Amino acid sequence: MTGEATSEATASGPEETASESVSVPITEPSGEVAAPESKGEDQAEEPQEPQDPASQALAPTAPTVTKPAPPSEDVPSAPLLLTVEDVSSSSVTVSWEPPEKLGRLGLQGYVVEICREGTSEWVPVNARPMMVTQQILRNLALGDKFFLRVAAVSSAGAGPPAVLDQPVHIQEIIEPPKIRVPRHLRQTYIRQVGESINLQIPFQGKPKPQASWTHNGQVLDGKRVNVRSGDQDSILFIRSAQRSDSGRYELTVRLEGLEAKAAIDILVIEKPGPPSSIKLLDVWGCNAALEWTPPQDTGNTELLGYTVQKADKKTGQWFTVLERYHPTTCTISHLIVGNSYYFRVFSENLCGLSDSATSTKELAHIRKADIAAKPKGFIERDFSEAPSFTQPLADHTSTPGYSTQLFCSVRASPKPKIIWMKNKMNIQGDPKYRALSEQGVCTLEIRKPSPFDSGVYTCKAINVLGEASVDCRLEVKASATH
Repeated sequence: MTGEATSEATASGPEETASESVSVPITEPSGEVAAPESKGEDQAEEPQEPQDPASQALAPTAPTVTKPAPPSEDVPSAPLLLTVEDVSSSSVTVSWEPPEKLGRLGLQGYVVEICREGTSEWVPVNARPMMVTQQILRNLALGDKFFLRVAAVSSAGAGPPAVLDQPVHIQEIIEPPKIRVPRHLRQTYIRQVGESINLQIPFQGKPKPQASWTHNGQVLDGKRVNVRSGDQDSILFIRSAQRSDSGRYELTVRLEGLEAKAAIDILVIEKPGPPSSIKLLDVWGCNAALEWTPPQDTGNTELLGYTVQKADKKTGQWFTVLERYHPTTCTISHLIVGNSYYFRVFSENLCGLSDSATSTKELAHIRKADIAAKPKGFIERDFSEAPSFTQPLADHTSTPGYSTQLFCSVRASPKPKIIWMKNKMNIQGDPKYRALSEQGVCTLEIRKPSPFDSGVYTCKAINVLGEASVDCRLEVKASATH
């Protein structure tokens, strides 16, 4: 049967009888604890009684008057493997194994006793034997140092005790210091000038460790930096950060010869100054070349680049041409011919653009280029051409009483004169015919022809380079009579 019993060990018991002679239990060769004798003359020695085994195990014995108990197989042997499992600042846990021999009368339990360092009195922890193989002694005073023993008890009495080889020392448990730096502080912590810095760094350690800070290896300036350290963290506070507060802050936590350190890099920045100077290098066509020098003050951090702007003299409005531009020379293109321009450059870092810019003093005039026309020699082409028909007249059959048309196409330069003939006779001016000529297409309309209008029609084209003609046969068939 196993279990756990809890009891309190008082520190006042053994000290009250420090001036008197204290009886010490003595382990006899037989393995039994001798019963204590009385100190008074009128008291007789008490015989051992089976019904009160606890009193035999707990009562201190006088070393001068000790009557060893006769060897007996009724009492158990000493418990085995007495071990201290845990020691805290106010308690101790011990455990053991049952004895090898339980005795003929059986085991009634175990009795735990302590003897404080500097005394010889064994004080029982549990008033009665308990059937457990593990015991927690609580409410112990910090700094206590004592020996501990355990005896097995039967109805015949207590057997020989098992004693710890070394005393038990109740002291505060030392937990080595350890600093837990927050994730956002494991890289450079950046703040702007005028902002507050509030660092809370947790740490561990028992008892309470001592925390201290340094700035670049030097003691902190108490007028600017406030530090407050507790049991579990240390807080560093700067109300209004300045660039001089930049650097490495190191937190050291010490505890009884042990220490832990953590470094935090802080960078306090502000807006950069403008470029030191700017120069208009050249202007050609619709382009202007600029050059400037970096600012003397970068704001305690590296620059992200430059912003270049232009402004027309007429409007005075500024327009951004380049942003976060890293080189210190650039060419501005696509400027408008006839306009004049100013240019300015800002510096930029993590805080933003510089409060002011460096501007060019001289204007960039985009002038109109003097262009002289140089005509090349042109050979005029002669398009003169004698008339030629590209589409001749086609023979045609018509019905009396229905107007009909004859078509042909002619090409000539200069424009030719068109003459229509019927059976070699000129029909110009005859109201029965209407002649048209447009874009080289010649048309002859015969209004309500009759069989008399049948014949050979000719179209003749004439210009100064020559003439050409085409003809066709028109047949007007009379309607059949029944």
